[in-house]
Amino acid sequence: MFALLTLAVVEGVGPLTAFDDRGSPASQWAADERLVSVLRTIEVAFDSTGITLATLVIIVAMLWKGHRRAALYAFGVTVATTVLYTSIKALVGRARPEWQLEDALYSSKSFPSGHASTVTALAGILCVLVVMLVRRGAVRRLLYVLLALVVVVVCLDRVLLGRHYPSDVIGGVLLGTGTVLLGLVVYSPLPRSHAETMPALPEVFTTERRLHVVLNPIKVEDVEAFKAIVTSMATAVGWSPPVWHLTSIEDPGTGMAEAAAVAGADLVMVCGGDGTVREVCAELAGTGIPVGIIPAGTGNLLARNLAIPLFLRSAIDIALTGQDRAIDLVEVSGDGLEPTHFMVMAGMGFDAAIMEGVNEDFKKRVGWLAYVVSALKSLMFPAVKVEISVDGGEPTKHRARTIVVGNVGYLQAGMPLLPDAAIDDGMLDVVLLHPKRFLSWVPLAFRVLAKRSRTDDLVNRMTGRTIVVRAASDTPRQLDGDTVGPGRELRMECVHGRVLVRVPR
Repeated sequence: MFALLTLAVVEGVGPLTAFDDRGSPASQWAADERLVSVLRTIEVAFDSTGITLATLVIIVAMLWKGHRRAALYAFGVTVATTVLYTSIKALVGRARPEWQLEDALYSSKSFPSGHASTVTALAGILCVLVVMLVRRGAVRRLLYVLLALVVVVVCLDRVLLGRHYPSDVIGGVLLGTGTVLLGLVVYSPLPRSHAETMPALPEVFTTERRLHVVLNPIKVEDVEAFKAIVTSMATAVGWSPPVWHLTSIEDPGTGMAEAAAVAGADLVMVCGGDGTVREVCAELAGTGIPVGIIPAGTGNLLARNLAIPLFLRSAIDIALTGQDRAIDLVEVSGDGLEPTHFMVMAGMGFDAAIMEGVNEDFKKRVGWLAYVVSALKSLMFPAVKVEISVDGGEPTKHRARTIVVGNVGYLQAGMPLLPDAAIDDGMLDVVLLHPKRFLSWVPLAFRVLAKRSRTDDLVNRMTGRTIVVRAASDTPRQLDGDTVGPGRELRMECVHGRVLVRVPR
């Protein structure tokens, strides 16, 4: 399409010339004087400097997240687009329109529009990254619309300022789109297997490399597409076609994990949130069957603390080709609570109130922001009197707004709530937070982020293999982000090295 348009411009085809001929610019096409300052701002914002800065931000972000191929793809498409539109301008040699805005006249050639080419290429790069990295369909669609609007605004800006004929900006859009698509053909931005650059793992005896997958179907947008990705990636590295187990409201994963173990699975992959992961890991504890975690929830705290990437393809790759690591499991019981387990954190008070206050429909639309809204509502959750016993010792009395017992140390965004916690040290770490006033949250947040070791009434820490927490009144409780109802007691014991999980090499 771009080639045909270029030929029409060079040959001066009649209909195209009529389309580009605006007639009297003052009365028909020229920008209103009140709009000129806005249009000039858009022009400057999306010139070569602006596009270059935006591309550098994308490249740095992708490198920081470990997506080197995506960063190289963004760089290559941007450079190719710039070289192509510059070269084609020189070859076609079309002059700028006579009605060009006299302020800061452009003397370079007109076809195709450089602004339209580069902003379309930038929007296309971002669309590719959105397809790769954004899981929520509603968010993806919103981003597509916003990016399309940006392209339209920049194209209108070029025409209204008289910098380009309409066919110039259409040519720029076609060129930018073509470069993005050509880039996908030449070079895939998807990450390669992390095992390609790592030494081979020692050979161990397996039968048929049987793979079973426990999937929470509400956590993936397209179940069939997800199955196709897992199947193709698994067979490519020598695994048998996977056997699928879908969770349900009645059984969030325990029965599926048991069925996989009975069937002789060599690897069980679990795709879901922290609750589904907890159920599968607890059921496979002590079996020697490794668990590959595909994080598809909102928190994904276990995956984050094990350095498992949140990008689905990378997580699948690590589950299939990573190495096994023995991690701790925590047995937990309490009043009104059947004996169960957790992998990440248990809590009483403010943090559990956050989980209770999350609106599930709102959470489906905005993800982790739902927890932020709930946290703001619960910020001054009343303090409770608690007694804490560590390793069977005498209970100590405290007041706290929240008590968190962790098997791992970091929350979302890398917040080091329990910075000394390790998931394979056989110990549990406890933190008690007691901000007495609303403004007390400010120094508390500073001390947590700065990993200050000092303890007092505001932030208190303890460590032990067994932890018993007793509250003076019924208090909200949570395990791995799932509420388990109010109560007055949680009894927890760390079982060292109980679960095998697949982690990056």
